[in-house]
Amino acid sequence: MVNIKEISAGGIVYRHNHGVPELLVIEDRFRHLTFAKGRIEAGEDLPTTALREIREETGIVGRITAELGTVKYNYYDPARGEIAKEVTYYLIEALGGHPTPQVEEINKVMWLPLQAVETLHKQRGYANNNQVLARALELLRNTADA
Repeated sequence: MVNIKEISAGGIVYRHNHGVPELLVIEDRFRHLTFAKGRIEAGEDLPTTALREIREETGIVGRITAELGTVKYNYYDPARGEIAKEVTYYLIEALGGHPTPQVEEINKVMWLPLQAVETLHKQRGYANNNQVLARALELLRNTADA
């Protein structure tokens, strides 16, 4: 039985490197490919949380360009039991900073071209991120085509 609900926010960060769009991806401690996210703190709204978490987890400062959607899933915490989690993701343009992983939770942070992210996500990504990644790729590819 789920008795705790966690609200989080995060983002898929992009930049253009010599005109080529790239995404910032995280390899977590389980060697899965993922994106920065974290729990909302007192006094924050979801966009503020997303930008803070990206800065804390990856060292990148950005600005939100679109909302990508909300991912919902359950997980088990031995101390707290079954937890229902909701993560609202945003598409975020990198404005500055240097990719620096938050060592407590992340093995590495790297910029990769869209196709590489798509391929690696199929191999080592979390399935619950499929929808938001697909939306981010769609938005970035449509922008590149315009």
